[in-house]
Amino acid sequence: MNRIWAPWRIGYVQKKSKGCIFCRAAKSRLDKKYYVVYRSKFCFSILNVFPYNNGHIMIAPYRHRGDIADLTNDELLDLIKVLKISQRQLDKVLRPQAYNIGINIGKEAGAGFAGHLHVHIVPRWKGDANFMPVIFDTKIISQSLKQLHNKLTIRKR
Repeated sequence: MNRIWAPWRIGYVQKKSKGCIFCRAAKSRLDKKYYVVYRSKFCFSILNVFPYNNGHIMIAPYRHRGDIADLTNDELLDLIKVLKISQRQLDKVLRPQAYNIGINIGKEAGAGFAGHLHVHIVPRWKGDANFMPVIFDTKIISQSLKQLHNKLTIRKR
């Protein structure tokens, strides 16, 4: 397997968020600050600040709920409507060739914010750089050997 060293990513990997990013954005009206791109009655869409690809949007209900089963029928319908609106806007602005759209429910399923349900919509283009290990047999290393060595070394007293 090939390796690409990306030590600048360690800040993101080790970053610990304080509170729920979706609840903060939902309660605030500072849409530019939180990169909220659309608000509806029950849900909103927000740009992912650590995107898998350019234009990566997340759609979330205003209420803090962790499972799709916890949404009301109105919230569920609105979530799908906002997904449709977001995809159309991405089509208009970025003209992607395809999309990955999905929901990770629970930490073990990969949900970065497991307590607040959200839908990912990731624009895709032929030849984009996602899924490096699967397609290109290449792993991105997010920390330099020097940093890792410094952290693992046991200092003599």
